[in-house]
Amino acid sequence: MESLYPPSVFPGLYTLAWAIPSLAIVAVPVLIHLINMLRHRRVEWAAMEFLLISQKKHRTWIILKQLLLLLLRMAAVAAVVFIVAQPLLYNQWGNLLGGATTHHIVLVDDSFSMSDRWGDTSAFNEAKKVIRRLAEQAAEQSERQAFTLIRFSQCGGGRKPDMSKETVNKGAFLDSLSSVLNKLQVSDTAVGPAECLRLIIDQTGESEGERRVVYLLSDYRAKEWKEPAELRNLLLELNASGTEVYLINCVDQMRPNLAITSLAPVEGIRAAGVSFFMKVTVRNFGKTTVRNVPVLLEEDGHGRPAITIAEIPAGQSVTEQFEVNFPVAGEHVITARLEPDAVAADNRRYCLLNIPAEVPVLLIDGSPDQLDAKCIAWASAPGGAVRTGIRPQIESPRYLSVKTLDEFRAVYVLNVERLEKSAITALESFLEAGGGVGFFVGENTSAAFFNSQLYRNGEGIFPVPLKAPAELPIDRVEQAPCIIPVGPEVFQDFVDDSSLLARVLVQKYFAVADGWRPPAESTVQILARLRNGAPLAVRKTWGKDARGRVAAILTTAAPVWNNWTSEPTFVPIVHRMHQYLVGKTPDTSRLVGAPLQVQFSGSEYLPTIWVFTPGDDSSPAASFDATTGSGGMKEGVFTETDRAGVYQVRLTRTATGDQEIRRYVYNVDPDEGDLTTVSRQELAQRLEAVKYQYEQASAFHYAVAAMAGYNLGEKLLYILVVLLMIEQVLAYACSYHPSARQPSAAKGGAR
Repeated sequence: MESLYPPSVFPGLYTLAWAIPSLAIVAVPVLIHLINMLRHRRVEWAAMEFLLISQKKHRTWIILKQLLLLLLRMAAVAAVVFIVAQPLLYNQWGNLLGGATTHHIVLVDDSFSMSDRWGDTSAFNEAKKVIRRLAEQAAEQSERQAFTLIRFSQCGGGRKPDMSKETVNKGAFLDSLSSVLNKLQVSDTAVGPAECLRLIIDQTGESEGERRVVYLLSDYRAKEWKEPAELRNLLLELNASGTEVYLINCVDQMRPNLAITSLAPVEGIRAAGVSFFMKVTVRNFGKTTVRNVPVLLEEDGHGRPAITIAEIPAGQSVTEQFEVNFPVAGEHVITARLEPDAVAADNRRYCLLNIPAEVPVLLIDGSPDQLDAKCIAWASAPGGAVRTGIRPQIESPRYLSVKTLDEFRAVYVLNVERLEKSAITALESFLEAGGGVGFFVGENTSAAFFNSQLYRNGEGIFPVPLKAPAELPIDRVEQAPCIIPVGPEVFQDFVDDSSLLARVLVQKYFAVADGWRPPAESTVQILARLRNGAPLAVRKTWGKDARGRVAAILTTAAPVWNNWTSEPTFVPIVHRMHQYLVGKTPDTSRLVGAPLQVQFSGSEYLPTIWVFTPGDDSSPAASFDATTGSGGMKEGVFTETDRAGVYQVRLTRTATGDQEIRRYVYNVDPDEGDLTTVSRQELAQRLEAVKYQYEQASAFHYAVAAMAGYNLGEKLLYILVVLLMIEQVLAYACSYHPSARQPSAAKGGAR
């Protein structure tokens, strides 16, 4: 669907330089006519005299029809010449045939994959070269030209384009465009062209009477164009509106690229002065294996020892862990980065952690001596030089009904007989909000209450139906261990090696109802069994979003039904249970380009919001007043989040005038780091029925065609068809056609 348009100009029309000489072909019908006349011989024939007299009588009409036929044939030949030449009318003439100002709409991809570098250039630099070339060629035209420049990242959120329907000229326009292009940089966004195409389509009604040409400058990665059903439909809509479409590819080939796709803490307890692990994941988007990949690390801007990933196979990801320890509570930023490669934006990733001084855990014990709670508290925080970050708080069951659980990260229910209805509701709300509840049973545990109020046929928070306390027979023959770990989470350290657990002796446990098995459709999972096959540890998730976590161990925490507290496995099991119940801290990082929404109390803070963007802590990028939202809360939105990093929002307290800093981390979409491209042929297959012209940025030369004015090629084709139809009718009328009965008459006369 590609065609070359003419650069030359002649009066009224301009076309290719060979168009005028080619018009000599128009004389061919005249030459044929003259040659045919030279072949005639005058022969005296009596019957011819009658015909000559008749010819003289109708001579004028016959000559007129012959001249008209000759002119039609000459016009048809001329039309063929101009169709091949693709003539263009000046806009002042084109207006009469539906043409008008030529409006060049340039949509330029500024997602971070456009920072793909090779040699001394990049995909984005190639795009800017095309824009300059297009503008310079437009400025050379004497017709009216308009120019719009929009980056992909500007098409959402009501942001203004860099240039909007600017009149093209050699002076101020080119200077203004040069200034704009010098400032343009690739963003860290991963936005595609769909939003921009929808924007152009929505403005179709405002562009009546003008000729629109859309240039889509991008790198045509497989991420957007491998299955472009939505993009194909949008391009078809542009075709239907009469808009011409140019797809301009700004990269020449795919290049290997590494990207950090994840940086997050490992599930577990995080508190000031307590070591915990982070995990970083690196993906190899290239086609060959890479080895000895260093990952550079920073804590609050200060360097720390790097880690090295030995090998990352092609197209795969590898995750490594590293240990961190923050002695001071508060917000801390971990940064991981790779060495430079084709694309820089995905070589860096950020993680914002809010480290508390301690993690509060509530222990509800139903026995008078609260021995179970004391054993859990001792294992959680032994005191002295050992710091675990856990702050246990022992209370009676009544506490659940009279106090809120908001400050706690996990709640344990230990050896209770029953709970009030309000206490059960409080536990359910706690789980619904993403908390964790752990159970240990004992002598006080009432199977009837647990089954009717906490299990509720599998709909409640307790994971199993209880039957009654049972004794575990002593195995004097095989001496098999009492506890056999079978699942992850709480017993994950002992699944592969349970030798230490073999020292734990369980004399008594709570048996589950006869024939019970974890329902196939539920989240219930057995973590450990006793040697007789009975479940010992069970977990489940709870709530609409399965955010709540429940774990139940069907024996005592105190050394009543077992000797567990005296064995070295008790402390790590308790800490693993804490980690599971506390769960993962929600990932607070956001994708680049997502609006930064700030909410605060209108009575506690002044309405003015100050926003500082990554890398510029000295001066704010924006300041504005928040609006009043629901519930009397103040709300403010900052949309210019095109860079990855840490954004800071400064608020001022009304009472004291003190300033409060809130920090927000933005990371790139790692999928944008996949530099796989679609070929010209693949694109043609996926955009079947779409009318477009495709070119590489380095070879782009179609701009002149789009500027010259109104293209007559299509209308001339229609005219040619009409001319040929009329020519056929007239030729038939000018020809001699003997009557079908003539031969019979001749035979009759012979007789």
